[in-house]
Amino acid sequence: MVDLRHATDEHLSTARTSAHGRSAHLLVHDGHLRQTLIALRAGEGLSEHNPPQAATLQVFVGRVRITAGEDEAEVGAGELVELVHQRHSVSALEDSVFLLTTVTGLPDGDPTV
Repeated sequence: MVDLRHATDEHLSTARTSAHGRSAHLLVHDGHLRQTLIALRAGEGLSEHNPPQAATLQVFVGRVRITAGEDEAEVGAGELVELVHQRHSVSALEDSVFLLTTVTGLPDGDPTV
């Protein structure tokens, strides 16, 4: 069992003092399911990358911006968003911690998704 409040505080503290302004920890890795806790210092981010087959982002602390092409969405503490199925980036508007849940590696059209 993971204490998310403790992990959130720990990783936010690490991100604030890290030269790269981030901290991440893989919490769950079960087959195609992955859940990663990510902390970003304000102004830091994850550069544009290809999306997994399915993903959500749930913000615990702070506020982040998700940019996909011309589209942008801001997500704040207590909010959950389904990530778009196109290249995107994430940037922290404030010191932030979020849970990234992904499903990867399933063939297209797999009915178990």
